[in-house]
Amino acid sequence: MTDYFWFAIFPYICMVLAIVGSIWRFTSDRFSYSSLSSQFLETGQLFWGSVAWHYGILVVLTAHLVAFLIPDTILWWNGVPARLYFMEVTGFVFGLLALAGVILLIFRRITNSRIRVVSSKMDYVLLAALLFQVFAGVWTALFYRWGSSWYAGFAVPYLWSVLELRPDIALVNNLPLMTKLHILNAYFIVLLIPFTRLVHFLSVPVKYIWRPHQIVRWHQRNAVTAPNKISLAKN
Repeated sequence: MTDYFWFAIFPYICMVLAIVGSIWRFTSDRFSYSSLSSQFLETGQLFWGSVAWHYGILVVLTAHLVAFLIPDTILWWNGVPARLYFMEVTGFVFGLLALAGVILLIFRRITNSRIRVVSSKMDYVLLAALLFQVFAGVWTALFYRWGSSWYAGFAVPYLWSVLELRPDIALVNNLPLMTKLHILNAYFIVLLIPFTRLVHFLSVPVKYIWRPHQIVRWHQRNAVTAPNKISLAKN
């Protein structure tokens, strides 16, 4: 019954609240539909933490998405040991990069007094959730090898069953505890989207692709100089 709730009911609770909450936030407080960047308060640690986090997590998420869309291709790719090793090592390295980035961002938010002032409780909840998510992923990659293969073979069919409204929890029953927590925490992060800064990824300025080009003109004015003191004296 416990597994049934967490893997067959909890996902839908998170998705419904995320959709309804995102719509509500957009209609009630559209200005907050951004990352509410604190870059103007501190840039050094933000740069290194943000770059490491975004590059690491984007590669990891892309790999998860590709395996989700074409799991059979991933299993075929992993059929050759050299390609399997390449897949595993690449994912692990970028996972570590994302982990280092989120740790630096948390350290920045905790230790910088100016950043603490503009931080909310939900900022810390989100960072803690992201930290655990990446940590659980790295842990799984380190102690349960060939994760890309069993992700494509077990986790992906389970996720598709959830989207098709017929969750098959038998596919995740035998997964390691840390891997189960990794999946559940992913649902929790989805739930957090409308209530945290994470909502900013929904406001990607796609319209910039087709909008007319912006024309910028620079108007240069001649510098105003002080009157010539000598000519004034003669007058």
